[in-house]
Amino acid sequence: MRYHIGDLGQQKLRDLYTAMLKPRMIEEKMLVLLRQGKISKWFSGIGQEAISVGVTHALKSEEYILPMHRNLGVFTSRNIPLHRLFAQWQGKQSGFTQGRDRSFHFGTQEYKIVGMISHLGPQLGVADGIALANMLKRNKQVTAVFTGEGATSEGDFHEALNVASVWNLPVLFCIENNGYGLSTPTNEQYNCENLADRARGYGMESRIIDGNNILEVYTKVDEICRTIRKRPRPILLEFKTFRMRGHEEASGTKYVPENLMKKWAKKDPIANYESFLLDENLVSMEEIEALKERISAEINENLQMAFDEPAISSNESKELSEVYQEFKYESVKNNSETKNIRFVDAISEGLEQSMYRHNELILMGQDIADYGGVFKITEGFISKFGKSRVRNTPICESVIVSAAMGLSINGMKAVVEMQFADFVSSGFNPIVNYLAKVHYRWNEKADVVIRMPCGGGVGAGPFHSQTNEAWFTKVPGLKVVYPAFPYDAKGLLNTAINDPNPVLFFEHKGLYRSVYGDVPSDYYTLPLGKANLVKEGEAVSIVSYGAGVHWALEVLEKHPEIEADLVDLCTLQPLDADAVYTSVRKTGKLIILQEDTLFGGIASDISAMVMENCFEHLDAPVKRVGSLETPVPFARELEEDYLPKKRFETALLELYNY
Repeated sequence: MRYHIGDLGQQKLRDLYTAMLKPRMIEEKMLVLLRQGKISKWFSGIGQEAISVGVTHALKSEEYILPMHRNLGVFTSRNIPLHRLFAQWQGKQSGFTQGRDRSFHFGTQEYKIVGMISHLGPQLGVADGIALANMLKRNKQVTAVFTGEGATSEGDFHEALNVASVWNLPVLFCIENNGYGLSTPTNEQYNCENLADRARGYGMESRIIDGNNILEVYTKVDEICRTIRKRPRPILLEFKTFRMRGHEEASGTKYVPENLMKKWAKKDPIANYESFLLDENLVSMEEIEALKERISAEINENLQMAFDEPAISSNESKELSEVYQEFKYESVKNNSETKNIRFVDAISEGLEQSMYRHNELILMGQDIADYGGVFKITEGFISKFGKSRVRNTPICESVIVSAAMGLSINGMKAVVEMQFADFVSSGFNPIVNYLAKVHYRWNEKADVVIRMPCGGGVGAGPFHSQTNEAWFTKVPGLKVVYPAFPYDAKGLLNTAINDPNPVLFFEHKGLYRSVYGDVPSDYYTLPLGKANLVKEGEAVSIVSYGAGVHWALEVLEKHPEIEADLVDLCTLQPLDADAVYTSVRKTGKLIILQEDTLFGGIASDISAMVMENCFEHLDAPVKRVGSLETPVPFARELEEDYLPKKRFETALLELYNY
């Protein structure tokens, strides 16, 4: 192996050796502890230390880096206290996730590290978002994100490269090509010679780097970072390396040919670099031995600190209270004159006024810029806020949601418009596995609102008519808002944008231009988790949300003899259960109306909650009404039969006469 010193000084050459040796010695110790049952799992990076160390040393300490399982050298190069790393791996309180996640599945703002999730791909999009924030701040910073060759087959990889290229984002995409995705060799993963060649298809630059040569890694990445800081753009780096241990220790390496293992053993990045330093008289064997003793003592001392820390104890109230970032709702009441406007106009007004209120707020979505979005909600926003803040996106929901997460990590806010709520399925993974879990895992906010134009009744068929709120109310960490009136839509959207937690904001398309209401002209907020009592009566309680509230009003107008409480939930997560219980205890009868198909929906949970908490007050069985258990049909006659409006009238009369 050839090393080119260039203009590197002796101290830097020695520092790089120390930086590689430290994670290697930690790993060797961890493998012993694993066999002793003192840690539960280990993903080894032995043989790949030069990549983690070289890249991290080429970055500035204030620049974000997004590592993977085998990048221990990133964490040690950023000088994270070892006892905290060891506590993390043992599930102790002083670890970065307080026992809630394992190994390297954590981040830390203090050290500008954003850890991975097991789904791998989303972190590439998160890097895009962090880099976008850097670009908008004009701080001339680079973001580096790691992935293995296996994850380059995921859609998120291709989406992330495409977005980074289209937006000229200052991202280093670092592929550690170590030959195997778990046990699957590269010839079964992709059919091109080099993964770096994929960059050409996205209009990006790329480099192939010897991942076992620390000087090549450091000097080339350092040079690349300097150019990116001057001229922001993404670059794809493929590091050729090898994994000397199994995917994780339990999997072993029997699937690797012995001759291949021997070949790469000769390319060990530490042994070869150590020999080079000795041959060049840049370090002595005595100094190396002293260094190893010093690192060993540091490891043992910090391990003892982690071992001495007591096992974590569960505190139910603490666990529940830390699923969400604390949000102190600020009530902004406005006494300005009101205007009678449409539902769609209320959404647009709220969005526009929030953009003025939050200079760090970025809007992203398909066709939302010059075109104004398919529902024209952001029409005219370009002239007011510019294309840097109102951003058209490629058709790639997953990476845009991930990028919104990256914007939040880097101190900004994001509102993402799903062109139709149906399309959220293409961005489902980062919503439920990244945004929802990030605060609980490592105390990071996800300051993201996802706008969800939804609902049927407009003849749009199976792919443009779903109301899929129940996909998300089940997921701890997400908030779900679903207004029925313009006044609520504007006030709740403003609050959702203020809230540092991820919010799914459902907007029924059928209400956009059919429902009017008096709405204050100026900015105001409404609290999440507070239901509205739309009508009052003693005979029966009706609970609904979205278009269902208007259907219920139409039926009640048709049957004035039914004096009903009509509860508009407004927010589904958090849910105003007390408003439901109060009404049921008054009327003794409950019917729940939802547009979603019946099984597994909001109505089922509310019914169960009422049975558990108000059973002795019920004078009749709880009724649930929802759409047919089919996809949403296109033809008007079929859709009318699919939707629950007619069935609701029948069920309400049955309950009233029970």
